[in-house]
Amino acid sequence: MSREELIAKVNQVLSEEFESPVENMLPDAPMMEVLDLDSLDIVDVVVLVEKHFGFVLKKEDFRTIKSFSDFYDLVENRLG
Repeated sequence: MSREELIAKVNQVLSEEFESPVENMLPDAPMMEVLDLDSLDIVDVVVLVEKHFGFVLKKEDFRTIKSFSDFYDLVENRLG
C-alpha cells in the first residue's frame, strides 16, 4: 500500500467513525482537536486500527501523536 493509499484509507475510516469531513484532515492539522477526541475515543481509534490495519496500538502510542501526519507515520511504520 502506498503512502497516499494509506492516508486515504486512514482518513476514510476516521471520517466515518468520528463524522468529520476528510477535508479537515490535513497532514499538519492537530488530530485530537479536529476529530474532537477524548480518552474514550482513543479506545475507538485503537479498535479501528486493529480492525482495518491488523495491528494493536497502545494508549502510550498516542503520546507522540499531535498531527494527522504523526498518526500516518505511526500506522505506516507499524505496517512495515
